[in-house]
Amino acid sequence: MKPSAASHPLEFRNTTESGLDLDTVHERILHFMRLDPAGTYKFIIGTDCQVHPGHTKFITGVVIQRLGKGAWACYRQVIVPRALHSIKEKLSMETAFSEEIAMYFHEAKRQEMENIVLPQLYQGASFDMFIHIDAGADINKNRTAKFVQEMVRRVESVGMVPVIKPDCYVASAYANRFSKKPYLPMYEKREVIDGTR
Repeated sequence: MKPSAASHPLEFRNTTESGLDLDTVHERILHFMRLDPAGTYKFIIGTDCQVHPGHTKFITGVVIQRLGKGAWACYRQVIVPRALHSIKEKLSMETAFSEEIAMYFHEAKRQEMENIVLPQLYQGASFDMFIHIDAGADINKNRTAKFVQEMVRRVESVGMVPVIKPDCYVASAYANRFSKKPYLPMYEKREVIDGTR
């Protein structure tokens, strides 16, 4: 079941390509895995947001990592045209954007990825799926701590393994790198604007 694109288009980019839809993202992931079927793979989705004057920028990263041997990654950008200040609202929306992408990778698509490594399992190949949540459980360090269990349960409900701080690097490092820069429509004509929230 594909998520609805009614509220905002599902469009991805990376440093070499733009305008990627989810079917193309899936094909890129399969191609990357077929290059080394005996690899140890982590498929990770993670979202980070940054509040800027007048808007909040959400970046969802999609990464297929071949441990010790590189990765292929892309990201999606959604602009909410108001500054969000509620920690729970930001974290909930981050989790929702990650869940939306995870729902696209339903059982059949997950099976396609698993089938690549399946013949090599006894040679050490593996494939695991995660959602990185940009929140930590330490109440002394993280203002997000009281919401962590709720987000963890949501991620588990879509069949993914939740990962929180300090290990949520797709959200806290990869997506964070692109969320830091404010949205400038005059320079970024292909950006996705979500005016529905």
